[in-house]
Amino acid sequence: MSDFSIRLARAEDAEAFHEVEEDAASLLREEPSLEGVPVPPSESAEHYRALIRRGNCLAATSGDEVVGFAAAGRIGRELHLHELSVARRSQGQGIGATLLQALAIDARNCGLRAITLNTYRDIAWNGPFYARHGFVEIENFEGREHLRESLEAAAALGMPRERRCAMVKFLD
Repeated sequence: MSDFSIRLARAEDAEAFHEVEEDAASLLREEPSLEGVPVPPSESAEHYRALIRRGNCLAATSGDEVVGFAAAGRIGRELHLHELSVARRSQGQGIGATLLQALAIDARNCGLRAITLNTYRDIAWNGPFYARHGFVEIENFEGREHLRESLEAAAALGMPRERRCAMVKFLD
């Protein structure tokens, strides 16, 4: 395992979030099963700066460098994970799993009930990864319209709806 730490994200991390997401997204562009499927552009630093200001984003750092992040925002009594990305050269070292664990601790400490997300159900570092960390696929979006809207937006961008899913991790 590499030497990294997790901390609350700072406004100055926003550009690094964008760069890490862009780097990690190259894996989707290289995924053979997604040939011809558009990969949405990475979020802008301004987008991440706005999420960071809301207080539920985490940065994984190695030295002074951001090597991964979890960008999340509260929706009601839940935390929605907008993006979890780890720089390619830092993958496979437990950074993503540690970010998820820290996010769950932070959410519990804030009195939140669950963490939600949308992802590919069948790509190893998407649905199966989250399932290993306590997330379950859900089909009932009652009270979670943001999940339905996000799935529909992904389909509108050309992502195959049948391969996308919404997941939730309930916090004890």
